[in-house]
Amino acid sequence: MSFLDITPDLKAAMPELRGRLLANESLAPLTWFRVGGPAQVLFTPADADDLAYFLKHLPGELPVYVIGVGSNLIVRDGGVPGVVIRLAPRAFGEVKADGEIVTAGTAALDKRVAEIAASADLAGLEFLFGIPGTIGGALRMNAGANGGETKDILVEATAIDRQGGTHRFTNADMKFTYRASGVDPSLIFTAARFRGKPSATEAIRARMAEVQAHRETAQPIREKTGGSTFKNPPGHSAWKLVDAAGCRGLKVGGAQVSEMHCNFLINTGNATADDIETLGETVRERVKATSGIELQWEIKRIGIKAS
Repeated sequence: MSFLDITPDLKAAMPELRGRLLANESLAPLTWFRVGGPAQVLFTPADADDLAYFLKHLPGELPVYVIGVGSNLIVRDGGVPGVVIRLAPRAFGEVKADGEIVTAGTAALDKRVAEIAASADLAGLEFLFGIPGTIGGALRMNAGANGGETKDILVEATAIDRQGGTHRFTNADMKFTYRASGVDPSLIFTAARFRGKPSATEAIRARMAEVQAHRETAQPIREKTGGSTFKNPPGHSAWKLVDAAGCRGLKVGGAQVSEMHCNFLINTGNATADDIETLGETVRERVKATSGIELQWEIKRIGIKAS
């Protein structure tokens, strides 16, 4: 399907825009699952000032979604009405260390931030090495793995609102909880500052090697997947509940619950977004029936289902 092309009107209203506006651009290649329909408008801003200019002049009734590398995302088959903003690494991906502080743009890969911290002999950020997303996603969902979370290291985050204004948030301002933050979801994060602890290079590198080894042996990282599908309920592991419900290897169309780690869903090659989401909902129903526990999605889902 395709949406009404509104890019000419947007360009006319924003003569000083420097970023790229595309109409009805497929989002499937931008996600790890490789599924989903188009964005009505896909905008790639040239820098933070360009993003602020765009948001300031964007009609308020148009919905806005932000994506990074699409590692924790299902784009539904009907596509995404409104505007999808993709922060590109060239404009928002710089990472540098100065003293105990690591500054990163929100398009920077979590893994790269861990690497820059390690090169500066700063410990505490090694857990990021095992998260296949960007800093923007880490801020929004308090991303964590291997015993660490974003809330443990964040000093300050910078964001832009729908009126083009810039805001700064301390760690406390972020109101972090398990896999979530309390910041207004309409704000778009552009940069963050993290604090590490000086440590020996060998110890940092050894910890990063442990994180990588865990991913390679316990997770289907070479499949078309979206990472952890469901949040761990208090006192429980999501994968154990899924396994106990008999869902390991369960299939719907081209989607399958991973045999290696059953909190991961995979596209075996020809899955639709609906296959993947239906599989996830089927798993939730079976877990509820067997354990009484209602699993909550960790993967973000955007867009509309195909008609």
